[in-house]
Amino acid sequence: MPTTPPPGRAAPPGRSDPSQRIHQSHRSHPPRRSEASGAPRPSGSPLLLLALGHACVDVYQGAVAALVPFFLAERAYTYAAASGIVLAASLLSSVAQPLFGALTDKWPMPWLLPVSTLAGGVGVALSGVSGSYALTLAVVAVSGIGVAAYHPESARLARVASRASHTAMGWFSLGGNLGFATAPLAVSAVVATGGLHASPLLIVPALVGAALCVAALRTVNAPTPTGRSASVATRPAGEDDWPAFLRMSGAIVCRSIVFVGLSAFISLYARQRTGGGEVAGTAALFVLYLGGAIGTVAGGRLATRYGRVRVVRWSYALTVPAVAGIVLVPGPLLYLFVALTSAGLYVPFSLHVTLGQDYLPRRVGTASGVTLGLTVSVGGIASPLIGAAADATSLQTALAPLIALPALGWLLLRTLHEPAMPEAAVSEAATPAAGLAEAAASEAAAPDPARAVARAPHRDAARTTGP
Repeated sequence: MPTTPPPGRAAPPGRSDPSQRIHQSHRSHPPRRSEASGAPRPSGSPLLLLALGHACVDVYQGAVAALVPFFLAERAYTYAAASGIVLAASLLSSVAQPLFGALTDKWPMPWLLPVSTLAGGVGVALSGVSGSYALTLAVVAVSGIGVAAYHPESARLARVASRASHTAMGWFSLGGNLGFATAPLAVSAVVATGGLHASPLLIVPALVGAALCVAALRTVNAPTPTGRSASVATRPAGEDDWPAFLRMSGAIVCRSIVFVGLSAFISLYARQRTGGGEVAGTAALFVLYLGGAIGTVAGGRLATRYGRVRVVRWSYALTVPAVAGIVLVPGPLLYLFVALTSAGLYVPFSLHVTLGQDYLPRRVGTASGVTLGLTVSVGGIASPLIGAAADATSLQTALAPLIALPALGWLLLRTLHEPAMPEAAVSEAATPAAGLAEAAASEAAAPDPARAVARAPHRDAARTTGP
């Protein structure tokens, strides 16, 4: 029967306890990369670079709308012409994302990150150079395509770098939200002082973002796994759950209509309901965006504790009374309900992305393109309908249907299940404990009797050092 030296008695000369050898080796040479899979150890550095790059790209999502007043003032565009420019940018950046997602599902294309970042910036930077409407429309379309190409691949790489951490993906999404929110400030700083002809200066965020993408790619990329670990890392993902994915996508559409509708009209509505001036409207819009920045990060933390689907359901349920408060409650309390609405809309933002990727584990790029792009574009299409209803009745009446949309989203989410995370098997194989288990297996297979004696301690070591 295998035995080990009893306590207080030294091991035979020239022979040491194998479990101690493994522990000592592991302590003296801590692996920077997991021996089993070759994947990088989870680190905040690549996620920070990707989040900052995401912010630089999404500046150009908000920049086109921020340029509209200057197009109207300097070029005398009609409202219809200005709306056409915004629509071209938003539709191309949203509808094209699933197409790029499908491509990245077949062929990972990390080089798309710096290239698409530059494309997004060049289009906006050239939009003020020529007075030609056709040329302006064309360069803005190029910017939209650049934004579309960036998101699916960046979401895939963020997932790799974060090891599917909900909190880390929340930080990645926060970067995009902050970039979108700061776009008006960047446009005003450049164009309000130098006119539309100063628009080439808007290329600066794209140059910074491209450099951040290159740095992130150097950090995220890992050596190709070999041997037994390669078979684990390349193991086919689980089955795609299209019914669950489509139900969640329907809920995202409801969320998008509410957010875009409020973004377009909350400033004007706050002036009406509070009796304040321009400052009152700006403050309401700021609260809407600020709550989003906080909610995105909070969503990842809450999901880690309570589960993604449960947190998403809670968020949609909270949004129903919050939107009702915006529509129905006058006075300063409006700002409280704006903050609650912002939290309800943004807490599930990054969770939509990771849930979509886990519902379609074989089509991660497609899932990212739909959740980050296609479903969001519907909100932009519905916004003119809200405006038309406001022209025909009142702004309060036009905003009232928004109360029902989060409830509809909650109904779509009610039967959703928490999907399995395909990375679980790979992450388990990537832990040091798994490396100890493999070492124990090789020791057990060896013909050396001394190694046979060490089988039990090896198994104990694998158990006691595991997660």
